[in-house]
Amino acid sequence: MGRREYGQDCSLASALDAVGERWSLLVVRELSLGPLRFSELARLVGSAPTDVLTKRLRDLEADGVVARRELKAPVSASVYELTELGRGLERPMIELARWGMELQRAEDVIGLSHSYLANAMRVILRPPAGASFDLGLRSEGQSYALRAREGWIQASRGSTGDPDLTLSGSPVEILAAIVLGPAGVPGLEVEGDAGLLDDLHGMVVLPQRLREEAQMLVESGALLVAAAESAA
Repeated sequence: MGRREYGQDCSLASALDAVGERWSLLVVRELSLGPLRFSELARLVGSAPTDVLTKRLRDLEADGVVARRELKAPVSASVYELTELGRGLERPMIELARWGMELQRAEDVIGLSHSYLANAMRVILRPPAGASFDLGLRSEGQSYALRAREGWIQASRGSTGDPDLTLSGSPVEILAAIVLGPAGVPGLEVEGDAGLLDDLHGMVVLPQRLREEAQMLVESGALLVAAAESAA
């Protein structure tokens, strides 16, 4: 079965022809943090059937959004990565995710996987053009690096260099500390420039409704329960 297309002379329709199928943008989301093997991508994207994910990757390759690269010896494997064209999807993806927050509830993030954490931070933080910082995240045995320059945050898996600030904890603890401040957030570990944490709090873009719901979760103790369950 061929790919469904709109067949319209419209750039939005052309974009949706390329990345509007189910799972396609989630592939872009995961590859925005760096190259992945097929097995890794399948796990991180979620419950996409293998044959469907294979077809999505084939279509994204054909459109020049994704490229497959063979790793050098002694590793015998291939990885998928975003092309320059695919990298151009990152900013629209982040803005679409910000719009998507209007459809969420604060409690939706209680069970957030660490694999979503880095991009979640990119969504809720909007640094000013003059901001420059390197932020490290450690959660559930995984590390992520965020680098802010000229109003944009680039993110990757793994740790790089010597970050200005490193936050360690469950995903919900780290997000709560950014949105509401570290006071009352259990289990959060802060290394480096603690003043940067206050600066990050001022960069948060979040619907007021979600801020209020998040505050209620902290005050009700639901965050404590979630953090304990995550650590168990």
